[in-house]
Amino acid sequence: MSDSIILGIESSCDDTSAAIIKGNCILSNIAANQAIHKEYGGVVPELASRAHQQNIIPVVEKSFTKANIQQNAISAIGFTRGPGLLGSLLVGTSFAKSLAMSLNVPLIEVNHLQAHILAHFIDDANPMPPQFPFLCLTVSGGHTMIVLVKDYFDMEIIGKTIDDAAGEAFDKIGKIFDLDYPAGPIIDRLAKEGNPDAFTFNKPRMENYDYSFSGIKTSVLYYIQKEVRKNPDFVKENLNDLCASVQRTIIEILMAKLEKAAKELNIKEVAIAGGVSANSALRKAMQDNHEKLGWNIYIPKFEYTTDNAAMIAMVAQLKYERGEFTDMKTSATAKYDL
Repeated sequence: MSDSIILGIESSCDDTSAAIIKGNCILSNIAANQAIHKEYGGVVPELASRAHQQNIIPVVEKSFTKANIQQNAISAIGFTRGPGLLGSLLVGTSFAKSLAMSLNVPLIEVNHLQAHILAHFIDDANPMPPQFPFLCLTVSGGHTMIVLVKDYFDMEIIGKTIDDAAGEAFDKIGKIFDLDYPAGPIIDRLAKEGNPDAFTFNKPRMENYDYSFSGIKTSVLYYIQKEVRKNPDFVKENLNDLCASVQRTIIEILMAKLEKAAKELNIKEVAIAGGVSANSALRKAMQDNHEKLGWNIYIPKFEYTTDNAAMIAMVAQLKYERGEFTDMKTSATAKYDL
């Protein structure tokens, strides 16, 4: 790994983040969250892009200060080109292009989904990085997929959701329970005090390695509507058990396909990535399979699970070593194939 110093910029959704990497060691990883979306129960794209405009300069400045690096010391700038919210991506892309021009350094575009997976190669993400080939369950508010990772930039999506992502299902079910946004971490916390076998919800029957999460959302909604007609305080009185049961169901859906893929492809190297990889039940399920199925598991540090610029900087570092730079004519894109 080279000693190049790279600035990474992430602005795909509602977190503005900047990080400095040297080699594959993170020197700083700064993020500004947008609390305003809680009022609306989800991310409002226009408000997100405005907040990025307010946050990006202070966040980048803080990343340099914490890393104790001068701007003229960086070798290149990596930025999230997509996928994500177009307005949010435009802020990060425009800023990265402008700064790269002013410093006369190369520009490197990064695929946000690749970055979640390759975050495993940051120095302190894991005790050891995964060995190729490995399977990576990439699961977040916007994406749920099983990726066969053959090399750093040789990845194949072998299974994906046909409707809602798992994180989206957590948030939508949380809204049914009248929980704040984002609901995933709240459900995880409340589930620790509940009985995961208290309630049973429908699981989809999907072929191959694909997922579907719209069915469990509908199953929960109809069940709650039926019970609330009998007892208006049903959710309040059973909230912990409801959260535990929902969480168990979603994690079982995720793990069933991951286990199927690992068995059929004869792969023991298995990783998770994305915001939902912070979920305690998913992490426990991975640990259980390490013991039960002999998997070598890779669970990234919490700060590398949610959207962050450290993972963007990591991919940019790998591309820098390969001389894969981006033309200044590049533009943000809401859809960006893995």
